[in-house]
Amino acid sequence: MTAGCLLLNKQPGYTSFESLGPVKRAFATGKVCHTGTLDKFARGLLVVLVGPAVKLASWFVSGDKRYRAVFKFGEETDTLDPGGVVTAAAPVPSREALEGVIPRFTGEIEQVPPLYSAVHVNGKRAHELARSLQGKEKAAADREMKKRKVIVHSAALLSWDPPLAELEIHCSKGTYIRSLARDMALAAGSRAHVVSLTRTAVGNFSLAEALDLPAGGADADAGELLRRALKPLSPELFARLDIPSLRIDEKTARAVAHGVNPGALRIPGLTAPGGQAVPAGASPVALFRFNSFAALIERDEKKAWRYGNVNAAC
Repeated sequence: MTAGCLLLNKQPGYTSFESLGPVKRAFATGKVCHTGTLDKFARGLLVVLVGPAVKLASWFVSGDKRYRAVFKFGEETDTLDPGGVVTAAAPVPSREALEGVIPRFTGEIEQVPPLYSAVHVNGKRAHELARSLQGKEKAAADREMKKRKVIVHSAALLSWDPPLAELEIHCSKGTYIRSLARDMALAAGSRAHVVSLTRTAVGNFSLAEALDLPAGGADADAGELLRRALKPLSPELFARLDIPSLRIDEKTARAVAHGVNPGALRIPGLTAPGGQAVPAGASPVALFRFNSFAALIERDEKKAWRYGNVNAAC
């Protein structure tokens, strides 16, 4: 079965899930997933996994993200995006006031996710809960959203055209740009929501590499474009995840496929001297039989090797 990674430029007006439709049709499989949701109004890089590669999703989601965002000051909406209803208003801050508060939101910070988000609250998605509530109940639910720690590596003001501010943001996974807009505005004595959001990078993957394909996939050549754009599971792909790779011979590949403890296998550069080498303490490590992905192995809490994923078809 085909397995690999696609870089797509998600278009605004479609959910991340809806954007997977053309991919499912092109590869005739339901085994397709994205590795980080983009809001419906947003555009930008969507990293998509196809076929058996979906089992590797956890190693793709941990990368930092980069965004370009436009905040509109003076009004806050219930969704913190342009599709919401205005719930609060305040004066537009000066450029100096905004620049003065931005440094407070860099480094490790705590933020409350938007009520309209995919965060789980009492076993339900927060956005599902929000749509079922009204007035005071919704306000109470908003107050119950729990803070969580995220890292904003940098936030730079690119332009200021009141009431609009464009920012470039480099942050950890799990960071909500809509929450940053809300919190920066409050710190500057104002209110704000995000009116435009573009994700420009995920880890070492860039939007400049992404396939610009309409989510509807109306183009008759869409399937062929997607098939040509698929990046196979290769040492080069894993290197972009900062995961080193090692080559194994056919005998070792058979042992891997049968689940033999990786610590018991004499893999040059891993458990035996000579040959290829991986950095000391590296984890995980991808194993390849010739050019075929065989397995991902990682160290457990006792530093012993265990399987993170095995390609039994290798």
